[in-house]
Amino acid sequence: MSQQTSYPPPPQQPMAPQQPRNGLGTTGFVLGLVGLVFSPIPFIGVIAWPLVILGLIFSVIGLARVNKGIASNKGLSITGIAASAIGLIVCIVWVFVFNSAVNEIQEEVAKTAKVDYEVTGDAANVELMYGEVLEPKEETTPTLPWTKQVENKGVFKGGILTASADENGGTVTCKITVDGAVVSTQTATGPFATVNCTGT
Repeated sequence: MSQQTSYPPPPQQPMAPQQPRNGLGTTGFVLGLVGLVFSPIPFIGVIAWPLVILGLIFSVIGLARVNKGIASNKGLSITGIAASAIGLIVCIVWVFVFNSAVNEIQEEVAKTAKVDYEVTGDAANVELMYGEVLEPKEETTPTLPWTKQVENKGVFKGGILTASADENGGTVTCKITVDGAVVSTQTATGPFATVNCTGT
């Protein structure tokens, strides 16, 4: 009867340690940093919204993976969270600033201002153009002084005032007053003397 020879089992190869997977934390850092760079730029900053939100999400997941021991980029994940959070705050501040500016402009446009147009001098047969920028009115006055009071709305409440003398010339002075404050005045002398006042 033959005797069986038993061999010892082959030694087990040690398992290679699992490489840390740092992709999410790194992605969150990059997105957060890019979003932070774009966030303070007017109009272009709208693209920062998705960047900082995704950056915050990926960085938080990356930090959670570090805490579980399956990632090793703790510093990068924390930096990504900070950059994303700051970028998000900047985006939110821009929304409030933009809304405030829009409301202020709307209120200003809706206001009505008392506007006085005045032309003085010694010229005769002066051609006049006055009123709102987009809808000016025309008139001719044989003698000066000439005045007109209107109520204007819009951004350029003072409108425009143009006065032109004929070939005989003379002195012409225009003046625009908005709610009691002089906003524009100009004087010209000579044949075909022309003055242009613009009130804002």
